[in-house]
Formats: sequence, structure tokens, C-alpha cells
Amino acid sequence: MRLLCTNDDGFLAHGLKCLVAAAEPLGEVTVVAPDREQSATSHSLTLHHPVRPIKRGERRWQVDGTPTDCVMLAVEALMPERPDWVLSGINHGQNMGEDVLYSGTVAAAMEGISIGIPSIAVSFAGGDLRADVTMLDDQIDLLTELLRHLTSLPSLPPNTLLNVNIPPVTRSENKGIRLTRLGQRVYSDSIKRMTDPWGREIFWIGGGSIAWSGPDDSDFLAVREGYISVTPLHLDVTHHAMLLDPESWWRAQ
Repeated sequence: MRLLCTNDDGFLAHGLKCLVAAAEPLGEVTVVAPDREQSATSHSLTLHHPVRPIKRGERRWQVDGTPTDCVMLAVEALMPERPDWVLSGINHGQNMGEDVLYSGTVAAAMEGISIGIPSIAVSFAGGDLRADVTMLDDQIDLLTELLRHLTSLPSLPPNTLLNVNIPPVTRSENKGIRLTRLGQRVYSDSIKRMTDPWGREIFWIGGGSIAWSGPDDSDFLAVREGYISVTPLHLDVTHHAMLLDPESWWRAQ
């Protein structure tokens, strides 16, 4: 089995090393990842300058582009054969609820799906990078078994990727796996008003507090309770129920 590993935290990120370690028992691993952090780049492509891959070892490339660039470049130019799976992560931080709309980690898996390759995005819902490293190292064998199971499924529905979030607990504290749906989250106070050294007003986006909501099978509840969350995500964002009753909201002019 041929596995393409990428991420949005950069080629040197510890999470990527853990993903590769978890994937290597399953087959031949190729790594094509950004040369720097690309968090919150979503499904963006680099269109206004060339993208340069630098070889860093056997089946290892570092790219000055986005996670989406990396998947496209790997499949169309760098790999002699198409991968059987795209694995993206392990992201240092959760990707649940509306986070999936911004995440470069999830976007890389979306790019895999969009070009016909089954894909999995993996994130670690921690916050303390030093503690995350220890807990991630402790769960590599568990992730191997999860990936072995998911990649052995007969088939996934068309245009569907799997979004995995690992709870910030030790291996012994992990309670298992739950199939989940996306929860909903609201950020508060995420815009910080500041001034630059010349007294001009600037704004910093990020941080703030998060309020979660959702049904009992939501991803955030599973992770909060110590379970690995596996959420199937579909690329078709059409609201199909509205199409069944167009007269209720649309009148032809």
C-alpha cells in the first residue's frame, strides 16, 4: 500500500514524524509537506509564484507551498504512482466543528478526495506542545491500529474523508474510538486591538475563548470524554432538504 503523508504544521513538525511512524507498518510512505507552518490556509493554492520541492531524503520532499499544493504536486509530479491513501497530520491542535473550514490539515485530505484518493486527516486536541509530544509518542501504536482498520475498509462513500481527533490523554487513559458528527463552536474575543511601534492601529486574529455545542455524538464531546473522534466529512455542502421545497424560499421572477 502506498501512503502519502503531509500536514500543515511544516516538514519538521513532530506530529508529522508521529504520523509517518504510525503509517510505516502499513506500507510505503512518501512525505511531501510544507517548508513552514501553514495553519488556517484552508484549501488554498499557490498561483502567483512557482512552487519548489526540495528533496530531503528517499521519498521525502519539502515544498514552499500550502498543504493543498503538496498533495497536488505529490500526485501529479513527485510520486511515480498514485498513492492509495492520503494521510494528513498529525496536527498540533484540534480540528473539530467549524475548524474544518479553515484547517490546512483537513484541506490536504479534501484535496486527496477531490482527485479521487481516499484520505484521512488526523489532529491532536492538545494545547501544550511539550506535553503533546510525550502523549503523541505514547499513542503511535494505537494510531497504527486505527489507520490499519480505516484503510482496510471495503470502501468509503464517494467524496467522503475521515476526520480524526485524538484526545490530549496518555495511551492508558484513552477510552477508545467513537464515530461522531461535527459539533458547533463559537469564538469570543478573537480579535485583539493593538498599536504598532508607530502608533498605528492593528488587529491580531486568534485566541479568545471557545464555546461548544452539539448533540451527544458530537466530536468535541467524544474528545472531551477521552475518546478518539472519527467524523466522516462530505465534500458536497449542498443543503439538499431545501431543494425538496423550493417554493418555500424561491419565487421565479
